[in-house]
Amino acid sequence: MINENDLLAKIVVFDSGLGSLSIIKEIQKIVKTDIVYFADQKNYPYGTKSQAQLAIIIKKTINILEKKFKPDIIVVASNTPSLMLNLSTKKIIDVKPPLKLAQKKSESKKIGILATKSAIESKGLKNYIKENNIPKSYKIFKINGSNLVDLVESGKFLNKKSYCKKIIKESLEDIIISEKIDVITLSSTHLLFLKKLLKKEFPKIQFIDPGNIVATKVFSKIKNKQSKRNSLKIFTSSDVINFKSKLNKIGIKNKVNFLST
Repeated sequence: MINENDLLAKIVVFDSGLGSLSIIKEIQKIVKTDIVYFADQKNYPYGTKSQAQLAIIIKKTINILEKKFKPDIIVVASNTPSLMLNLSTKKIIDVKPPLKLAQKKSESKKIGILATKSAIESKGLKNYIKENNIPKSYKIFKINGSNLVDLVESGKFLNKKSYCKKIIKESLEDIIISEKIDVITLSSTHLLFLKKLLKKEFPKIQFIDPGNIVATKVFSKIKNKQSKRNSLKIFTSSDVINFKSKLNKIGIKNKVNFLST
């Protein structure tokens, strides 16, 4: 006899910390499914790692997640490894800047890609921009947002709003004004937590993220294997108590389990 649970999809979503939650939120808007969320905090931040370091970390992590959870889909919910490594397969969905959407939305033809230091310096991002065939009349600016990612992972975005506002302004104001940028892609999943603050500081800029694009890809793969409700199991590779405390502050009360990598 076939167990009904065997017919339902299981999705694993992971990155180096809180970033996965922004993608999970988008997935849960359009799909009912069982999600395992793995915060690889032991290896935070991905955004300062070399390509060689990341390749080892990500390969090992995917193998562990495959073995332990046997998922239908693994979402690598981080732009940095998605851009620096060739990860996309039938089972693996990666996250990359929504450049085509940015092109459609930009009137000044000046687009900013806000990402981690490793991502903006990578050959992968350079190739990705080339692959998108953005017309030469558009200018793309790569902006280092690693310090903004830290505002999220440290939890400062929750209780130090004026400090975050200062860092956001210092990081972006000069380039936005001098280069007349009107669209910025939030090319780290952590940055979605700052979207309201970013919009408040720069109301004329359109900040776009890939959350819905990723969720739509997930839906197309598992639309016939949905559950009756959403479930979320959470794992971390670092301090469980510390991570649970961070999640509690953003209203997530789920149990947090330890997973060794």
